[in-house]
Parts: sequence; structure tokens; C-alpha cells
Amino acid sequence: MKHFKRHLITSALPYANGPIHIGHLAGVYIPSDIYTRYLRLRNKEVIHICGSDEHGVPITIKARQEGLTPQEIVDRYHAMNKESFEKFGITFDIYSRTSAKIHHETSTEFFRKLHDKGEFIEKNIEQYYDEEAQQFLSDRYITGTCPHCNSESAYGDQCESCGTSLNQTDLVNPRSSITGSKPVMKKTKHWFLPLDKHESFLKKWILEENKHWKGNVYGQCKSWLDLGLQPRAVSRDLSWGVPIPLDNAKGKVMYVWFDAPIGYISATKELTPDWEKYWKSGDTRLIHFIGKDNIVFHCIIFPAMLKSEGTFILPDNVPANEFLNLEGNKISTSRNWAVWLHEFLEDFPGKQDVLRYVLCANMPETKDNDFTWKDFQSRNNNELVAILGNFVNRTIVLTHKYFEGKVPALEKPGETDLEIIEQIPLIRNRTGENLEQFRFRDALREAMSLARLGNKYLADTEPWKIFKSDPGRVKTILNISLQITAALSVITDPFLPFTASRLRKFLNTGEIGWEQAGEKEILKPGHKVNPPELLFEKIEDDQIAEQFSKLMKNKESSEQKESGAQPPKENINYEEFAKLDIRTATVLKAERIAKTKKLMKLSVTTGVDTRTVVAGIAEHFNPENVEGKKVAILINLEPRKIRGVESQGMILMAEDSAGKLVFVSPVETISDGSVIK
Repeated sequence: MKHFKRHLITSALPYANGPIHIGHLAGVYIPSDIYTRYLRLRNKEVIHICGSDEHGVPITIKARQEGLTPQEIVDRYHAMNKESFEKFGITFDIYSRTSAKIHHETSTEFFRKLHDKGEFIEKNIEQYYDEEAQQFLSDRYITGTCPHCNSESAYGDQCESCGTSLNQTDLVNPRSSITGSKPVMKKTKHWFLPLDKHESFLKKWILEENKHWKGNVYGQCKSWLDLGLQPRAVSRDLSWGVPIPLDNAKGKVMYVWFDAPIGYISATKELTPDWEKYWKSGDTRLIHFIGKDNIVFHCIIFPAMLKSEGTFILPDNVPANEFLNLEGNKISTSRNWAVWLHEFLEDFPGKQDVLRYVLCANMPETKDNDFTWKDFQSRNNNELVAILGNFVNRTIVLTHKYFEGKVPALEKPGETDLEIIEQIPLIRNRTGENLEQFRFRDALREAMSLARLGNKYLADTEPWKIFKSDPGRVKTILNISLQITAALSVITDPFLPFTASRLRKFLNTGEIGWEQAGEKEILKPGHKVNPPELLFEKIEDDQIAEQFSKLMKNKESSEQKESGAQPPKENINYEEFAKLDIRTATVLKAERIAKTKKLMKLSVTTGVDTRTVVAGIAEHFNPENVEGKKVAILINLEPRKIRGVESQGMILMAEDSAGKLVFVSPVETISDGSVIK
């Protein structure tokens, strides 16, 4: 195996349009943090890089839905996720962001170099265009009927109902999610990375030279390569992103898949002036930690980009995980079927290591796995409390009870004692071997086996029963138990950093290195240990019931939103309803109100008069599409001035689950002024 001087660890950049959930943690951030902590315990030179992925269509959609700018959206979630990671103990050396100036500069330089080397194909293609919004539509701005399962809410890149990947033109009855209108095909220019040009290199590099990669990663790469690679667009028509740095590319930005992985490079540049030794030196080991949905980008596309540029190293490994489900169902951010990290930290203060432990024990390393609140409770109570916590507490309590908190000397150890001592370095070694192979579940199991060994040793020897008759024997038992505790403070550190820190505080030690954890006498006789506190506490049934209830409420709420049905408001009596004077009317003229996004001024004939109404519909309709529209209007609403225009009534609209507005329109034949009862 090649010897590396340093390690560069990257964690997939989380998308800054929502908070972090347990699926992200189990898939990417816990394994990357475990591995980084392990390398540091072994005194390896390592940096851990991450940051927010802040470009792309989902962010612009979120901004439009909330009436905010894309920058305001990414600022919110960047700050939230950065804070959550810090509180959860994830050890990034830098948590950067792709909206940063240094990232734009780095991506621009990278693009220009590939362009100047002739690595892109420039061609005109036809793409859907929204004539009302006057903009090209990216995949997520187009919805329609899936040709495979007939779901009516498929996107232009994927049907989330059946999971099938799609092209825009595959959709039946496509419509713009901006205006609801039917888009037309229009020519536009884009730049493409010819992946087919790199196919032979990728086949040799992956299929021949990296057969040691995880089976799920290797298999997905092989499937892509067997199908044959095609050129892939690196640009798109969008206002939010890194602008394409060419004179003939006005209004175009880099496709988010192109600039996001460059974020690893720009973050490293931001971290250290010596960034090139991590990205351009052959004695650096680059490892990408990602989820399975990012395998193709990190194993095929980004390496093709790096190879095209010519001066960067390629990843040595990409230990991608599969997906974590929640209570038997797929985690869904849109349906709020998730356990959010920031909420967990509020609901379970001080229990970061419990979640880290459970997610590592259930880590979806080679296949999808499941998180349940009952398992969370069970593993805490039956493993962390009853095994690890119980062993440590009994060991230190007895040391204070019998030996004034001082480590006793090892006196005449017997065969069983020596076997226990010999197990400590063996367990440490097996833990390390599993971590080297990215088998984190097996590594955790090995680390916990040392706690199980210690727990059984105390239970079998029962020092509390023999102290009066054989205090020398108790010295040996507690010496060995304290050495196990000291070793546990090291080998559990990658998995349970808060717990390991508390263990070192109990033991009154500084940092203990990985190699020291295998020594026979980590703690010398006479060393004073501090009084213990409980490492873990039981989680009660009512706490779990509360979390499950929260999930069910979220599910019910999302189902209501998907159906478009909002919960009913408070009841009113008939007399209150009878006060409403709702009439049929026709819009004579419509115009946008200057310097506003949402407001439109309507001139409406109500059958009894012609009046002005201000309506918040300008983001959904163009004025020419509103003129002549038959509408329903509340005419006895008290007038009020809006942006200097007196509004005399309210147009009735319906809003669907996606926030799209539709006129409540009477039939065309009914005369203006008819009363709606």
C-alpha cells in the first residue's frame, strides 16, 4: 500500500436550502468525522474540508416561494448548519461556502483553463422557455406527467414518485412551475464537458486500479461506464450562480454540479496558503465522503474535470454510503419526514454522542438502513448506559471507595487477568483495521467490545465482595479496569468525542494517543483520578413518544399541504357570513405597480360600478393574461391604500400546495354584479 504524507478529507457540501437531518449525518458527516478523528489520534497530517453548496435551482425556487433573495436563503441555512455541525462535534478545519468571493474566483479560473485548453464543446440546443416569465426553464422549474408512472407532479429531471430519471422532453403535458403556462422550445447556447472523451481513462482508473473501492461505489461506476458516457452541460440559463466568464455567455452560470466540487478546492485555498500541497502533491491521500446520490459526480465527473485541468491529484477512495430511512419510510425533506439536527440538539441537550452512536451502529454502509426512535432508546439504555456507562462508573467509584481515588498497583496478576490485559491492544488494533477499511459499524462494535469485556470482568471478579478478605486482589482488578477505561477514552474518541473527553476528565489525563491505548500501563500506580459523574442517563418512554408524535404531526401536515387542503379556520355564524358581499365581475385593465414584485393594479367592472383593486398576483400572471378575466370580488371590504393606490375590494383566489394562484372564476355567461351566496 502506498505511503502518504498527508490526508485531505472532504465531506459532501450540504445544500443550503434546508437544515441538516439524520440521513445526512449517517451518510456523510459522521463517517468523515470518525475517520478524521482517528487519523488525528494517530498523529497524521490531515485537514477536513466542507462548506455550503449555495447555487442551483432549488435555492431559487425556495427564495421565490418565501419572497426572499437566494442570498438571504443561503445565508440563513449556512449559519444554521454551521452552528449545528459545531454543536454536534463535527471537526471541519473550515466550513466555507460557494457564494464566497474566493469560490467564484477559483471556479472562474478553473473554467477558463479548461476552456482555453479546448476541453469544452460549445453547441446550440433546444430547451423549454417560459414566454410569460421570459426565461429558460431548468429541470426543476418544469413539472408534468411522468411517462412511466403517470404521476402528475414529475420534475424535468426526475419523477420523485417512481424515482425514474427523466429529461425535460420526456414529460407529458409539461408546464412551467413559475407561471403555470405551457413552455415552448427555444434555442440556447451551452458548454459541455465531453465525458466520452475520458471514458477509456475512467475505465482503467476505476475498473482496474480501484477494485478495492466499496462494492456499492464500484458497482454504480461500472453501470455508468458500461452504458457509455455522454457530453454533459457545464452551463445553464440562470441568474443565480457563478457567471460563465465568456463574452458570449451573458445570463449564463456554471451548472451547480460543475462549481460545487470546486468548492473543496476553494475552501482549501481559503484555509491555507499551502493549499497546493494538498491538491497537487502525489503524496497526499484525497478521500471524498459522500452519499450514494453523489457517486457519479465524485467518481466520474469531478475526476474528469481534474484530469482535464491536468495539475490536480485524483481521489484515492470515495467510501460512499447508502441511504438511511426513518421509521420504515424514506426520509423526505419536502414532506418533513425527518429528524432535524438542530431540533434534536434542542430536544436532547448533551446527548450528541447518543445520536452519533446510534447512527454509526445503523450506518447504511452497503445497503439502506433504518432509524427508529425505539432503537435509539434501546441502544442508549441497554448499551451506553448499561454497558459503557455502568463499567466506567463502577470502576471509578470503587477506586475512590477503596484507594482514595488513586490507581492501585498491579499485584500478582493471574492467567485471567493477563488475558484481559492482552485483549486491550488487540481490540484497539481491530478497531483501527476496520476504520482503515471504512467499516465504521464493525469498528464501533470492536470498540464497544472492550467495554463489554471490562463490564464482564468486574461482574465475574466482584471486587466489592472480596475487598476485606483480599485487598491485593482488588488492587489488580481495579488497576486493569482503570487501564481499560483509559484505553476506552482513546478508542471511543472517534465515535463518542464528548464522552471520551469526559472520560479523560474523570481519569485526570491529557490527550492520549492511539499507540498509547495499547500499552499495559497507561495509568501509573498512584495517579489520582477524579470523582465520576454518570456518563449517560436513561431515556424514558415519554420522551420517545413525544418524538414519534412530532413525526406523525409532520406527516399529517405535509399530507394536507400536498392535497392543497389547509386545516379549517374557526367557525363563524351565518350572520357574519351574510355580511360578505361577493359579486361576479370582469377585469377591464391590468398593470404592474412600479417597484413591487407582487402587486398589480386592476380596473374592475362589478355590475354596479367600476373600481380599482390592488391584487398580489404579479408574480403569477402577466397583465395581458388578466384583462378580460371573469372574477369573483368581495366588494364591501373597507378600502385601504396600498403603495399609494386606494384598493376598493378583494379578488378571490385559490392557492394550491405549491403556492400557485388560480382565479376563482364564475362561468363566462353570468352577468357582472351577480351575487355569490
